[in-house]
Amino acid sequence: MTRPKSTQALSLREGGFASAPTPQVPDSLAPFLELAEVQLPDPGPGQVVIEVTMAPVNPSDLFFVQGGYGQPRVQGQAAGFEGVGTVIAGNGPQAEALIGKRVSFLGTGTGAWARHALTDAAICIPLHDAVKDADAAALIVNPLTAVALVERVKEAGSTAFFVNAAGSQLGRLILGLARDEGLTAIAVIRRSGAEQALLDAGAAAVLVSSEDGFAAQTRAVIKEHKPRVLLDAVGDQATADLFFAMPNGARWVSYGKMSDQAPALTQMGQFIFMDKHIEGFWLSRWLPAAAPERRIAVITQVQERFASGKWKTRVAAELSLDQAIDGILPALATGAGKVMIKP
Repeated sequence: MTRPKSTQALSLREGGFASAPTPQVPDSLAPFLELAEVQLPDPGPGQVVIEVTMAPVNPSDLFFVQGGYGQPRVQGQAAGFEGVGTVIAGNGPQAEALIGKRVSFLGTGTGAWARHALTDAAICIPLHDAVKDADAAALIVNPLTAVALVERVKEAGSTAFFVNAAGSQLGRLILGLARDEGLTAIAVIRRSGAEQALLDAGAAAVLVSSEDGFAAQTRAVIKEHKPRVLLDAVGDQATADLFFAMPNGARWVSYGKMSDQAPALTQMGQFIFMDKHIEGFWLSRWLPAAAPERRIAVITQVQERFASGKWKTRVAAELSLDQAIDGILPALATGAGKVMIKP
């Protein structure tokens, strides 16, 4: 196949970082993205060109396009952190060996919200035939984060933990993995309606933070299970209050900020007298720091869980590139699952 010199993409209108804090979900994506024909660089040593089949919209993508993520935007480059597609060209032995293979990938050279993407062969994951495209498109960011966070719980020596935003795709992956690892996962959600689905997914209990009985239910769950880790994607006041209600030695692991309102830390003495800690988790640091054999084992585990049906990606909508700018936010608002872009 002839390698294209340019490709259609959802291109970033601005570069660098935002000058002010960004919301989790903007009012519109039109100020940040445009559908455009962008240049596709020649693959450098160890790089491949991928014909993209499908790419998900992750919360981190929404922060990134606004300039609120931990790495700068490049104006005129395609957005989108991950996807699935077929390798059509490569530079070097490792890259050329992937030509014709279906792979999950992170867009290290260019973004994934495009018909073609450039990335490093070393981080492409050749896929088992039983892994569906929807699962393969979202194989890296959420699943590897789920494995790493459950690993963090075990490292803390806790057999029970809280996970908020538990109804999200990542939350459900964590629940299922925790159940299989023999851990007690207590799901926290902001609105009722998904309780039974989360119990079926692996939660030992489900708490709804907006309900009047939340504080009393929390105390009862803490007394019964003694959770010492809080996996937090929200970062709101309810999360802080939950953390301060937890036992000695509790760890608050922040990996997202879905709330636009920062919490107040009202009981600072707990950090001194109860040995409590707040820490952050970023997959972009965890992944390169992991030993090669550990990365291989985790990737194998993730593929096996999707191939066996233990994990499944819920899809709310599939959008073409020309539908995406106007269609992503309404589809996300349904809460029905991942929004997928199909270039």
